[in-house]
Amino acid sequence: MPQLILAALAAVVLTACQTGPSGAAGTAAPTSSSAQTSAADVTLPPTSGVFDYQLGAAYELAGGLDVVVRDATAEPATGAYSVCYVNGFQTQPGEADLWLDGNEDLLLHDAAGELVIDPDWPDEYVLDPGTPEQRDRILGILGPVITGCAADGFDAVEIDNLDTWTRFDDPQTGLIEEEDALALAAAYIDVAHQAGLAIGQKNAAEATTQGRDLGFDFAVTEECAAYDECGAYTGVYGQHVLQIEYTDNLPQDFDAVCSGADRAPLTILRDRDLVAPDDPAYAYEQC
Repeated sequence: MPQLILAALAAVVLTACQTGPSGAAGTAAPTSSSAQTSAADVTLPPTSGVFDYQLGAAYELAGGLDVVVRDATAEPATGAYSVCYVNGFQTQPGEADLWLDGNEDLLLHDAAGELVIDPDWPDEYVLDPGTPEQRDRILGILGPVITGCAADGFDAVEIDNLDTWTRFDDPQTGLIEEEDALALAAAYIDVAHQAGLAIGQKNAAEATTQGRDLGFDFAVTEECAAYDECGAYTGVYGQHVLQIEYTDNLPQDFDAVCSGADRAPLTILRDRDLVAPDDPAYAYEQC
């Protein structure tokens, strides 16, 4: 991803602005005007089989994988439906300079003019989609990352931190308006569909209906059982939900999660840092 973003940033400087193995799988039937720009129908993730969430490290599981989410810097898994992770509303750790050098106006500032940092992820700045021009330039940088996922052989993309407007809602400390975040999401949906990728809504339980209407094809939810909100996803996206719970924030036994009426067909329990199996902190269970 760093090389892709660097190349995209160079293009922005030059052009100023650009818009630039088991399981039941199906095809999406986009209903929103945004989704209708798709060149062809996309393939949805299987709803059964072996699922893993591998953002911390990419590895194979004994017996193989059917669905896996990996970072955009990793390779898709051979023989598995592979989802590409892209941080679409905040900067990636270690990549701040790619935004600060000539594109600081694309980052959120507070009322005092200071850059806003995510308190939960202190090495991530927050992107500011507050104007159409800012959204176009953000898309000029991250759009090539999404199309790069398609070129690498991924089947889908998930866009993280859609919910920034729920966490940065005060003009004094940094404000993102819901409509601006959703407008940027719609732009990502267009890019993904035009590249032949399905696209998943990541978290934001309060916006599943809006997300589906925009054209998201499936959902990826972290800790919906922990926060009693799984029905917000499965009620809108049906079986096409990938659910991840974490060992450090599970208020009930994982067996109880698995027996929940609203849990996703593909539900797993992972360690918070999503490390590889050779790490002592590694944890993995699937319903």
